[in-house]
Amino acid sequence: MIAGMTTPAIGPVDFVGIPTRDLEAAAAFYGETLGLRRSVYYPERNFAEFETDNLTLSVYNPEQMGMDHNRNPNPIALHVDDVPAAREEFAARGVEFMGETLDTGVCHMAFFADPDGNALMLHGRYAPRVTEN
Repeated sequence: MIAGMTTPAIGPVDFVGIPTRDLEAAAAFYGETLGLRRSVYYPERNFAEFETDNLTLSVYNPEQMGMDHNRNPNPIALHVDDVPAAREEFAARGVEFMGETLDTGVCHMAFFADPDGNALMLHGRYAPRVTEN
């Protein structure tokens, strides 16, 4: 740290941005297919927001805001209590999963993408989390 400077305290993450080229299709996917509660929908301003228990997913059209569209290749881990059951339910709703469900020895992960190719996963931990501290 530079002498005389203080570091601002960073709190919780307010939201994660998810780019889309088709806001209506993305809103249907996150709201209807995944069943997330939509808290904001402003198609005239090119964005919508969906709520999880601890994080807002802000779906927006970056090209309409003067930015490049770059899909997110790093999956957002969406917690479910039972990954196999949730995977089966979402597959029945048309979600296409990539490969088999991964068992890491502490959690299950099932990978998929939204209509724009943004990476997502269903995640469920079944063993205690071990941290360094």
